[in-house]
Formats: sequence, C-alpha cells, structure tokens
Amino acid sequence: MELKEFYYDLPQELIAQVPIKNRDESRLMVLDRKNKTIEHKQFKDIINYLEPGDCLVRNNTKVIPARLYGKKESGANVEFVLLKNIEGDTWETIVRPGNKLHIGTKVIFGDGLLLAEILDKTEDGTRIVNFTYKGIFNEILDKIGLMPLPPYIHESLKDNDRYQTVYAKYNGSAAAPTAGLHFTEELLKKIEEKGVKIANVTLHVGIGTFRPVKEKNIEDHHMHSEHYYVKKEDADKINEAKLNKKRVIAVGTTSCRTLETITDEKTGLVKECEGDTGIYIYPGYNFKCIDGLITNFHLPESTLLMLVSALAGKDYIMEAYKEAVKEKYRFFSFGDAMFIK
Repeated sequence: MELKEFYYDLPQELIAQVPIKNRDESRLMVLDRKNKTIEHKQFKDIINYLEPGDCLVRNNTKVIPARLYGKKESGANVEFVLLKNIEGDTWETIVRPGNKLHIGTKVIFGDGLLLAEILDKTEDGTRIVNFTYKGIFNEILDKIGLMPLPPYIHESLKDNDRYQTVYAKYNGSAAAPTAGLHFTEELLKKIEEKGVKIANVTLHVGIGTFRPVKEKNIEDHHMHSEHYYVKKEDADKINEAKLNKKRVIAVGTTSCRTLETITDEKTGLVKECEGDTGIYIYPGYNFKCIDGLITNFHLPESTLLMLVSALAGKDYIMEAYKEAVKEKYRFFSFGDAMFIK
C-alpha cells in the first residue's frame, strides 16, 4: 500500500492546542464496524457502549518532564529530550543541535544540578548519554525538566497534570498515551460499577510515535521499539474476558500494540511478561486480542492512522476522518476521541 492513501486534508485550526476544560466532555465519534455507521456523542457517553464483563485495558505509564535545556561547557545552548532509559543513569536522547554534540561533549543543566556526557551516537541520530547528579534523578527532572509536548502543539501547558492520565503510575514516557486523557476518576468509577473490568498494561511511549513515515510503500517503514510490562493480575482480567466471550477494549494505540504483542496466537490469551515491542500494524493485519479501541484522531500518513485503518477498514476510517473535519472535531493529543466498536 502506498503512503499517499493515508493522506487527508486537515485545517490547522482543528489541531487542539490546549486541553478541554473537563476531560470527559470532549466529543466522541462512535464507529460501528458491523453496520458502518457513525454517531456523534460526548466522551462521558462511552459508558453506554460498555457492557458488564467487558475488559477495558489502559496504559498506566507516566510522562516524565523529559525536555531539558542546558549549556555546553563552551556556553552554547542545547536541548535534550529523554527517550528511553537504557540502564542506570544512561539514556537514549534526542539532542539539538545534533551536529554540535559529538561523543565526549559535556552539558550542564539547571546550574549544575544535572551533568551529562555524550557516550555514543545511534544509527537514528539519537545520542547515548550518561547523567551524573546528587540526589534523586526524578526529583531533579521535576525541578528543571519540561513536558515534552508534541511538535504540533505551540501553546505552553499551564498544568502539567493535563498531559497525564488520571491513572498514570510508572515513570518512563516521552509522550502521553493520549486516548486515556479523556477519563476522569468519576467516569472510571461508574464504568467499574457497571461491571466492566479495568486492567492495566505499561508501555513507555517513545517520541518515535511522532516520527513521520517517509517510505513510499508503507511496508518498508521501520517501526520504533518501546518497552512494556504486564502484571499477572491484569493478564488474568484480560483472559477472564476472553474466556467468557466478552470484549477486550484497548484504551489507545499503545495499549492495543502491547496486547497484540503479548497475545498467544493459538490460545488468544496473555500472561505476565516484560519486553520490547516494535509491532507495526497496518491494513492486512489480523488482530489476535482486541475487540474494540478508544483512540484520538491521528496525523495524516502516520502509523497510528494505519493501525486504526487495519481495525476498521481504510475506506471507512478515511470517511470518518472526512466527517470529523466537516464537523470540526478537535484533532491529535488534546483533541476529541473515537470509539471503534
């Protein structure tokens, strides 16, 4: 399939720059795959589409303030975005300006609270960096780091918590699993009271999620890798739904990619596990686990648009996106939601 098949025209003013005041009052487009219908609702209406025994699977990763501004020993300004903790105090990092940050370069952040040395350069152009500091790394990041908002958001974020889900728990992401931003504590409580099981997976989202596909044929694209882990209690909830012929509904493409990575092809079940996934889902893929997906609206020609096209059918998705533009839905990270059922 060619990349251009996943292009759609999006007016700039539909790209949401700030979060909506009340998380669960964003709009919700409901796609019924069986009947090929499109409904327009409010996000809090999602409860009406969930049934007792269904399992809602969410990603409880937490975004770290991964954007750091510092200075080289020469005094030149530099920017780092932490991508992935390799081990200890060694990180894979995006650096700017890349052509000036060679192996051995040292960088000072926060008037000396954090020091960095560049150890290596990867094939992708990122750097392997070792940090030294006194105290606790995450506490220092909280003091001097900024939220790594996507490149299409130009407004500054007044409240960092609005780029976290209300259930964010484990530090490690360079981007939020944004489908989860619509949920409130109250809505989740009502969902559980209805008899819907809620399970967690943890996948630390890399900035690669925003990297554009450049290949003409989508099959030639190389997918970035992200780290995940799943606990036994959560695997048990997912399996219970499967064994009882109930639906497993992924909250977001990160939960979906984790579930599709860990599901046994023969049994359709999952187990407690940890690993890295570079799974690339595009039309033609046969889903092993999920029966539904809650997601945001994705960038033209992106791997995430290909994923939802694989689930719902490309023509149906492109029609739905055309409708979303016409109805002036808000797009991308702080935008509105879609439920594919």
